[in-house]
Amino acid sequence: MSNLNPILQFGTSRFLQAHADLFVSEAAKAGEALGHITIVQTTGSAQGAARVAAFRQAGGYPVRIRGWQDGAQIDEERRADAVTQAWQAGSDWRQVRDAAVAARVIVSNTGDTGYQLADSDHAGMLDGATVPASFPAKLLVLLHDRFLAGAAPISIFPCELVADNGHVLRQVIVALARQWGGDAAFIVYLQTGCLWINSLVDRIVSEAIEPIGAVAEPYALWAIEAQEGMLLPCLHPQLVVTGSLREYEQRKLFLLNLGHTYLAQLWMERGSPAGMTVREAMDDGAMRAALEALWHEEVLPVFAAMGAQHSDAALAYVAQVRERFSNPFLAHRLADIAQHHAGKIERRMAPVAAQARQLCPALAQPRLRAMLAPGAQP
Repeated sequence: MSNLNPILQFGTSRFLQAHADLFVSEAAKAGEALGHITIVQTTGSAQGAARVAAFRQAGGYPVRIRGWQDGAQIDEERRADAVTQAWQAGSDWRQVRDAAVAARVIVSNTGDTGYQLADSDHAGMLDGATVPASFPAKLLVLLHDRFLAGAAPISIFPCELVADNGHVLRQVIVALARQWGGDAAFIVYLQTGCLWINSLVDRIVSEAIEPIGAVAEPYALWAIEAQEGMLLPCLHPQLVVTGSLREYEQRKLFLLNLGHTYLAQLWMERGSPAGMTVREAMDDGAMRAALEALWHEEVLPVFAAMGAQHSDAALAYVAQVRERFSNPFLAHRLADIAQHHAGKIERRMAPVAAQARQLCPALAQPRLRAMLAPGAQP
């Protein structure tokens, strides 16, 4: 299996194409990438099949970078060519299993419901003969293959927008292994032979280029929590290894993600045009004013209560977010952001309200509380 790629990626989204895959592609040109990527489409959709077919074609795909960076306009096309193999789990399970045993790093971004289990998955699937439906069950089977093969330790980098995503995914996988009757040695392997790394990704990727490729902003961040023994997929100027990932998580969740979801809420409440974008919302005086009030009156005071360092970093970040939301080149539709809206409200608004109750209980947060009230969603 020495000819197989060291990076195995679950998810073929335009986000991963313009973020992790582009990072590895750019790092490879400087000799600072672990190697090429094998990509796995976890669902059986026709669109996914078309992407897999396109990934199998040599030459890579385009990523169009458009926006403002340090006061300068950026409008350029880059070529991402790190993905050299692609499989669809449903039809290429044997190849996926081989790729998993050969890999040294696993990257995933499986969407808002990626860690949910499927009722159809069962313990009999641990032998690998049948493809599980859910991502956690697929990953468990693949790690069981690695365990049986005596493969080297593997670093797992979940990129889903879940706080402590590495720890959460580990808990899901270990609990499922126990539920399926995995033996004690396998459970120990999952806990110690696999490195579950918390990470945070941040880049607005607004449009797909068909069949593969994407349009994205210049800003990008992959913040990875330092863990002894981990193997990075690449070194890159926009990849940061940090001992304090929670600071990055809170800023992104409380300001950018919360801001997106609040604009989507306003868009639905007002009956705004179906194709309205984030930039158009920022150009709407009332929507812009409401967002600014939410940030300054209900969120930034929470950072201030954490201390001056957190407050200064949050102010600098919100200035970046404001510029990113106003990017004239990105058609980031509020209808796309509004998908899974109720779940996003719970993940993005509730933590800010909880933090405020703890640190500054006198802070009034009427907009957040209105959105969190039962039955408040449009």
